[in-house]
Amino acid sequence: MAVHSSITEGAGGGRRYKPGAILAFVCLGQFMVFIDVSIVNLALPSIQRGLHMSNVDLNYVVTAYATVLGGFLLLGGRLADTYGRRRMFQAGLAVFALASLVSGLSHNTATLITARGVQGLGSALISTAALSILTNTFAEGPERNKALGVWGSLTGIASILGVIVGGVLAGGPGWRWIFYINVPIGLGAAALAVLVVPESRAAKRPKRFDFLGTITITGALLLLIFTLGEALTVGWNTPRTIGSLVGVGALMVAFVVIEMLVKDPMVPLRIFRLRTMRIANLSALLVFGTFGAMFFFFSLFMQQAYGYSPTRAGFAYVPLAVCVAVGAGVASGMITKVAARPVLIVGLLMTVGGLLLMVRAPVGGTYPVDLLPAFLVVGLGCGVCYVTLQIAAFVGITGEQAGLGAGLSNTSQQAGGAIGLAIASTIAYSGLAAKLTAAHGNVRLLQTAQAAANHRAFLFAACYCFGAVLLAVFMMPRGQASMQGPAAASADIAAAEEPVAYEERQPM
Repeated sequence: MAVHSSITEGAGGGRRYKPGAILAFVCLGQFMVFIDVSIVNLALPSIQRGLHMSNVDLNYVVTAYATVLGGFLLLGGRLADTYGRRRMFQAGLAVFALASLVSGLSHNTATLITARGVQGLGSALISTAALSILTNTFAEGPERNKALGVWGSLTGIASILGVIVGGVLAGGPGWRWIFYINVPIGLGAAALAVLVVPESRAAKRPKRFDFLGTITITGALLLLIFTLGEALTVGWNTPRTIGSLVGVGALMVAFVVIEMLVKDPMVPLRIFRLRTMRIANLSALLVFGTFGAMFFFFSLFMQQAYGYSPTRAGFAYVPLAVCVAVGAGVASGMITKVAARPVLIVGLLMTVGGLLLMVRAPVGGTYPVDLLPAFLVVGLGCGVCYVTLQIAAFVGITGEQAGLGAGLSNTSQQAGGAIGLAIASTIAYSGLAAKLTAAHGNVRLLQTAQAAANHRAFLFAACYCFGAVLLAVFMMPRGQASMQGPAAASADIAAAEEPVAYEERQPM
């Protein structure tokens, strides 16, 4: 599939679509998704007071969104391939906007938590459809790399901007406006999508939808992400946590067996013969586990050890966000010239270095000396890693499997983030309660204990990220051949997927 100055939809439609406009439009959808991951964080105290929520229920305002988002990503990708990528994108925007409206109007805990879960479903449809639209609009090579560079830059910026916007809205017009703001944008984008984005789907669609495989993998992902979040509260060695993890394992095994037996599987297992894609998704589990732990504890560290207000902590991320954008742009330009492996290794080592700088940041230090250097290095590393992994995860993926590739990539990121944060939190908080009690209210001792917990989290994240370095060094394919499409790639890629015709359809 080549990239042209415009894309024509349907033989009879006559409408021409510009790739630049398509990129801007799908990035808007992804921007909404990632802003909403973080926008509620600084508004949680206001939400708790407004709805008289308990601490346990307040946690579900965050986890309901993240759990459903992570659990439905694979299904969302497959639905996009089967029923139309623009259609799923529009459906996701509409669901997201209406759930946002209900969230803003909520006057009790159950309504808000349920609406947040529905928001997560809309986000899963938006995220996978948007990424598959992008990869079908731009061919493998420099054009797609540049597009994914823009995608990666905006994603990193959105996550941090969400913290700032959440604090400003919660402190100004009120917490309900963090949800109301999504309504006109989401509904407006859903209505305008037909004018900007061509409809597309896999030309060869399954005769029967793999409902059994869908149920098992979606159930496994929902249970996994929910269990990891709950383990921080109920403990790792409780029957509830152990039983849930056993259930996750059983569902995963059942899913693999089902996919081996059904005629039209939800996830054709032969896709994992694509070596670059396979290693990129494995690396994403570690890299986004690092990111999940890193940003959570960065925010805590600034407030606990440096006494920052939530809003000041949000604005402290601005240089990091700028560096994410710079790193993403550099990576998108370099990866075609020197392949994924060396670019990814450099990005990972920068991230490890920035985390080690945070390990040595003292209690009550200064931002320019102790935090800013680490933020600059980590930001560049994050931008490089994100874009490189995103590009590598689509190497050899045909237009037919774009939604599936988007689902796999996003699932690796979400599951990795949940796993990394869960492990880091367990390590960081081990023995912390006893130290806080022993401090007897002494502010300096309390800060020292909390800072030590954060330092343990940073050290774990650095080690976790170094695991990704080893994976890239020893397992990721070398050379330019690793970044070529299915027609020119190595034998294992050619065997994985036979290229098929990609069908552009008129809107229905």
